[in-house]
Amino acid sequence: MKFGFITCVQLGLSCMETIYRFGNKLDLAITLPDNKNINKSGRVYIDDFCKKKNITLIKSSHINNKEVINAIKENNIDWLFIIGWSQIASKEILNFTKKGVIGIHPTLLPQGRGRASIPWAILKDLDKTGVTIFKMDSGIDSGPIIEQIEITLNNKITATTLYKKVIEAHKQLINKVFELILQNKLQLFPQDNSKATIWPSRTPVDGQINLNGSIYEAEKLVRALTHPYPGAFYFKNGIKQIVWSAKIVDDINLNEKNNNILKFFDGYLLILN
Repeated sequence: MKFGFITCVQLGLSCMETIYRFGNKLDLAITLPDNKNINKSGRVYIDDFCKKKNITLIKSSHINNKEVINAIKENNIDWLFIIGWSQIASKEILNFTKKGVIGIHPTLLPQGRGRASIPWAILKDLDKTGVTIFKMDSGIDSGPIIEQIEITLNNKITATTLYKKVIEAHKQLINKVFELILQNKLQLFPQDNSKATIWPSRTPVDGQINLNGSIYEAEKLVRALTHPYPGAFYFKNGIKQIVWSAKIVDDINLNEKNNNILKFFDGYLLILN
């Protein structure tokens, strides 16, 4: 059986490494050209790994380009994994693999289809999120589920911590599903579309702290957008100030003019950068 992999982010590379750590292998890898999406969160380059493991590597600006489709056909790929790739695979990509295409999404599908899964899980005050591995169809994160892992959340968790937990869940799922495929034990469970929710994409402007809003919303935004994301921010004297870490404090003796203190109507935010 022959396997292909499409990724350009750390989540995907971690899965590739896991596949080899457990004695399995890939026959084809596809990634972005070196100069594309260089500011994408978690962007990595897989050249060295592919060279070391003797994996055929194709670089393409879009998943549906002819060179990608041809590579899948020429390499007789049975199963194709697509991890951390924002472009939507066409029906040609889905159809030209012999068995199908598998994706991983960092929510408990059908909840949270769409983008920015890790920031939204924090911003929505969820008590749990998770990671779902599923067989892709022509919809967005709507294909039948293979397996899920739950991740417990609390009101202190940051994007950095959650991202690490998501990586670990990815690695567990990719290894389990790879083995199920090889043993011909893969089972698919349709999603309940009546319970589906869609989380919208986020833009840079969404990271601006509302200095006239609630301190609790501001602190949550900081936690949701810290590394590996671009960071929450505010403007001081026309200069953008990025906040990577902060905590709510209520000490009335704090000097409000301190550069590390932001004042809100309901409290003070201490910047810990």
